[in-house]
Amino acid sequence: MDTKRLEELNLRHLWWLLPVVAVGGLFYLLSPILAPFLFAAILAYICNPLVERLAGLKIPRTLSTILVMVFLFGLFSALLLIMIPLFEKQVSLFIERLPGYLDWFRQHLAPWLKSRFDVELQFDSAYLKQALAEHWQSAGGFAAQFLPSIKSGGLALVGFFVNLVLVPVVLFYVLRDWNLIVARIDGVIPRRWHEQVSAVVREVDEVLGSFLRGQISVMLLMSLFYALGLWLVGLELALPIGIIAGLLVFVPYLGMIVGLTLATLAGLMQFQSLGGMIPVWIVFGAGQMLEGVVVTPWLVGDRIGLHPVAVIFAVLAFGQLFGFFGVLLALPISAVLLVGLRLLRKSYLKSSLYR
Repeated sequence: MDTKRLEELNLRHLWWLLPVVAVGGLFYLLSPILAPFLFAAILAYICNPLVERLAGLKIPRTLSTILVMVFLFGLFSALLLIMIPLFEKQVSLFIERLPGYLDWFRQHLAPWLKSRFDVELQFDSAYLKQALAEHWQSAGGFAAQFLPSIKSGGLALVGFFVNLVLVPVVLFYVLRDWNLIVARIDGVIPRRWHEQVSAVVREVDEVLGSFLRGQISVMLLMSLFYALGLWLVGLELALPIGIIAGLLVFVPYLGMIVGLTLATLAGLMQFQSLGGMIPVWIVFGAGQMLEGVVVTPWLVGDRIGLHPVAVIFAVLAFGQLFGFFGVLLALPISAVLLVGLRLLRKSYLKSSLYR
């Protein structure tokens, strides 16, 4: 009797498994082209409340969408106009001082490596200085180096820019027709499951919304903290290193590890002593404590519930499937999948199959 009941239960729930497998296979086959659509959908989800507010002021939905996209484009352009000259200045300063760093390496660090580890590193610093000076003088700055690379970048670079252009196009239509899309999806849900599905969607909306708002706030605050802290201790490359460390905090410990490594290398070449590195290390230690104890619990909380190992796996897996955009999509999609897994677990624990 138990065996027959188990077979009936398996057959009854088999139709749940088939669509999941079909959708998963379709996502895998279409993964090269899905990334910009998913990224645009995430952006539309973030921007939709702002469009709704503008629409509530009697502004047509299409015009509200255009205004929001103009605001996003203006914000992105302003960041580029501010950041690119600063990065170019910092890189120029680093390259100008690199010959001195090479001399310090040859005079201090190379003998220490030889005496401690019997490792001998030899290079012609004069040749490196001359080659570096000639290359930098002929490069003509950041733009002169960047533009030729666009011409010879190959299909991968072309595909990246195609996706980059496709994102705002998809974003416009999804954002403009957001309510219509939601209504059509709601209309095809079977009525007997409508209440349950609506409850799931509300939970996903709450989790995803809190995650996106909180994580973006954490990234901005930690970028500001690291950049300001490194500037206060006198690190010349404080701005780019601080921004990189802050933007990578969405992966546990990655921002701290990458930022600390870059800051240590830059600080050793600038201060030329371990004593000068202590304030830099204190900044990253304080930043890690601030993020883990105060900022992330305050702005994100524990609603997502993703284990650090799961976060790292999600970033690597989505990066493998969708490339650069996959890294950006990893955690939002993982948060949605986590809600589904929680509900499946609850249903399984309540089912006769578990008992």
